[in-house]
Amino acid sequence: MSGNQKLWGGRFEAEVAEWVEAFGASIGFDQKMAKQDLQGSIAHVIMLGETGIITQSEALTIKNGLMDLLAELEEGQLQFDIANEDIHMNMESLLTAKIGPVAGKLHTARSRNDQVATDMHLYLKEQLQYIDKLLLGLRQVLVNLAEAHVETIMPGYTHLQHAQPISFGHHLMAYYQMFTRDSERFAFNLYHTDMSPLGAAALAGTTFPIDRQMTSDLLDFEKPYANSLDAVSDRDFILEFLSNSSILMMHLSRFCEEIINWCSHEYQFVTLSDTFSTGSSIMPQKKNPDMAELIRGKTGRVYGDLMALLTVMKSLPLAYNKDLQEDKEGMFDTVDTVTVSLKIMTGMLETMTVNKDVMSKSTTRDFSNATELADYLAAKGLPFREAHAIVGHLVLECSKKGIFLQDIPLEDYQAQSDLITDDVYQVLDSRNAVARRQSLGGTGFDQVLWQIQKAKENVFH
Repeated sequence: MSGNQKLWGGRFEAEVAEWVEAFGASIGFDQKMAKQDLQGSIAHVIMLGETGIITQSEALTIKNGLMDLLAELEEGQLQFDIANEDIHMNMESLLTAKIGPVAGKLHTARSRNDQVATDMHLYLKEQLQYIDKLLLGLRQVLVNLAEAHVETIMPGYTHLQHAQPISFGHHLMAYYQMFTRDSERFAFNLYHTDMSPLGAAALAGTTFPIDRQMTSDLLDFEKPYANSLDAVSDRDFILEFLSNSSILMMHLSRFCEEIINWCSHEYQFVTLSDTFSTGSSIMPQKKNPDMAELIRGKTGRVYGDLMALLTVMKSLPLAYNKDLQEDKEGMFDTVDTVTVSLKIMTGMLETMTVNKDVMSKSTTRDFSNATELADYLAAKGLPFREAHAIVGHLVLECSKKGIFLQDIPLEDYQAQSDLITDDVYQVLDSRNAVARRQSLGGTGFDQVLWQIQKAKENVFH
């Protein structure tokens, strides 16, 4: 029986069958971390040379070989082999082919366990910063759009029923607040990602006199992990990312649901750019909000990535287990999904036409001003519950006659309550109803402008 030729194969007599090898390999997806793997190795070999664990000459030879591989990677020249299982073994094999047996000294005082964890921290740290940049762009677009529509009136909804008239700018700023919380969650996520596992080795650290602070600094991490077992087995930072991404996608999906409704013939509140719409293969009149629908649909995909990793992690004993190979594909998938969704949403909002007149008109032939009438009576001293009952009766009578509150003659109003005078029609006007709601955070124009000013201080500083 021939010996096993793997870099780890000294203990084994037989080769692994190809189909089993394919099942265990991760190079098909972890090659996404090729740059990070080389960066981690460069920091590690510099430290090995500086601490005298290997000679400075050996360290320089290895470092130069790694730098050559990094240049080739950036030029798209590297080829990976499934026989080498993962990105780490592929890089070591490529380095050995380039500089000879001295490449074997690179793995001194290091394991694939801390190596892969380091790669993931480097990768996700970079992606978190990029996602926050995209979120900032989306928030800026929302602030600009809200500022343009402070005095655009629309119906506010509860239970998908017209509730009260509000400022469209106010509605948009609600989403600004959601996406701001998303940004804050990712910032905290970055705090837990900006940590170096390198030097934890397999699980217990190493007998070599390594300098973990040096490699942490070289890789621009905030600090090294304090516990070697935790360093190689922690995936909380990925779980946080997937959880935060799920909340973000939920926010995007809610917004998309509204945009999809607003585009419909029944609403006609907005018109999407052709860039973010598609047609029908059979119905020539159709203009479908497909990009919004795709974001809504891809939300479930991100939820699935979160549940998959939570399930993988729920019963893993310390420290490293092969199950952890399943931590990467969901992370990569979520990064791709979130980044493209943010780009699409930002572009969709930037190019969207708001049909202000349609929005405003929809608040004049409804009963969204009913609360105004109840508040009007309450302000004149009538107990609110009595005012509520009177207005409810008036709405019922209007519904039977096919008219609205602003159509009721003054004498009919006064038959219900002598507290009602001719100023009631000003109160019932939807624009006035919006403008008067000046409680903190309300939809009144001055309050919306205050919200926008506060937001500008955060996103345009």
